Amino acid sequence: MKVEQIYTGCLAEAAYYIESNGEAVIIDPLRETDPYIERAEADGARIKYVLETHFHADFVSGHLDLANKTGATIVFGPTAKPNFEAHIATDGEELKVGNVIIKVLHTPGHTMESSTFLLFDEEGKEHAIFTGDTLFLGDVGRPDLAVKTDLTREDLAGHLFDSLRNKIMPLSDEVIVYPGHGAGSACGKKMSSETWGYLGDQKKTNYALQPMTREEFVKEVTDGLVAPPQYFPKNAVMNKMGYDSIDDILAKGLNPLSVRAFKAAWAEEEALVIDTRHQDDFANGFIPGSIFIGIDDNFAMWVGALITDLQIPILVVADEGRQEEVVTRLARVGYDNPIGYLEGGFEAWSAAGEEVDTVEEVTAEDLADRFDKEGMNVLDVRKASEYNAQHVVGAQNFPLDFINSNMSEVSRDKRYFLHCAGGYRSMITASILKSRGYNDVVNIKGGYKALVETNLPMTEFEEQITEL
Repeated sequence: MKVEQIYTGCLAEAAYYIESNGEAVIIDPLRETDPYIERAEADGARIKYVLETHFHADFVSGHLDLANKTGATIVFGPTAKPNFEAHIATDGEELKVGNVIIKVLHTPGHTMESSTFLLFDEEGKEHAIFTGDTLFLGDVGRPDLAVKTDLTREDLAGHLFDSLRNKIMPLSDEVIVYPGHGAGSACGKKMSSETWGYLGDQKKTNYALQPMTREEFVKEVTDGLVAPPQYFPKNAVMNKMGYDSIDDILAKGLNPLSVRAFKAAWAEEEALVIDTRHQDDFANGFIPGSIFIGIDDNFAMWVGALITDLQIPILVVADEGRQEEVVTRLARVGYDNPIGYLEGGFEAWSAAGEEVDTVEEVTAEDLADRFDKEGMNVLDVRKASEYNAQHVVGAQNFPLDFINSNMSEVSRDKRYFLHCAGGYRSMITASILKSRGYNDVVNIKGGYKALVETNLPMTEFEEQITEL
């Protein structure tokens, strides 16, 4: 028996590969299928099942393409009603894979179809649970992401209470917990940075598994929740209803365009231009009107949080050799309409003599020196939970997560100094503001991590109860 976790940091998402005696299972795959097919081929195994713990909201799963290419059966837990052929398992149903058994445990709460897969090894011993978004390390799945349900988040939290206590906690302490996400995912409030652990440890340390009443659990689980990223319900619908093959998305998006063709497509298609280079490169020169979302961070999450139209035509500016990575990561969160990339990258644009813009920057030390001498409008674009933990006295919280709904809080007549934790999010904010006519913006290099090392006055530190 082989069990492998395939972790993708930019989405804080874990897929799983299980193989026994020539048969394999993939749990919660990402949209690109080659890594899973190649992994099974390396073992000489046939992918028998694609198991889905639930209709994911934070990414588009690869279940359809993977099933179409391998002949595998897609399996969901009870109550799931997908718009495509799949096996809807009953609670307690056992699936044979080589010499091992996978038992389906219906664990509603995060969503009503949410299920946990219990793996028995060759000797019939409970080995591991693949919990999806039911149980994380240090946390549980948030109960406010279900699509089209009459149940409130409190109702769902109640179901989660029952699922944890009746299906998960009775299992052996030695059972390994393989969750669907780790720290950084918006599917929970405050997950551990570890990506697997033992159930016995979770029974001791996870707040949601401690002795408490149902009412206390509901309050604990719902406290500190904020509105989920806007793309979550849209991805959940795609996972339920179906979507185009990623092969078609790649074929369309990997279309090299000359500067002239790029400009023409921008105008004709009313496209959005995303610059995916490093924030330092963007600050030193970018195409006016383009938006910065760098590929070397939580690219897909921020695309999903900020770009409200999943079908908007997208043009890409990327470093050479990374265009396919960009298009793939766009597709992971349902942005299926990339129409090409700038051949030769930003350097080709600049060399053609086209107009170039820059982002003004200042060091934290320079800002601190000037802070008391002139009136400054400091925008802290971190999450409200980060801002509330500690911030520069007088700074205004302007979370990037909700910039599309909070634009009335800023004025084109003022000069703003922007910072996040390290510089990535503030550069995204600067690019969005500049694209909308807020031209007098200055990025603080190094962000809060640099500011806290200066003599600027800070509020008292308070521990975060949530990372949402």
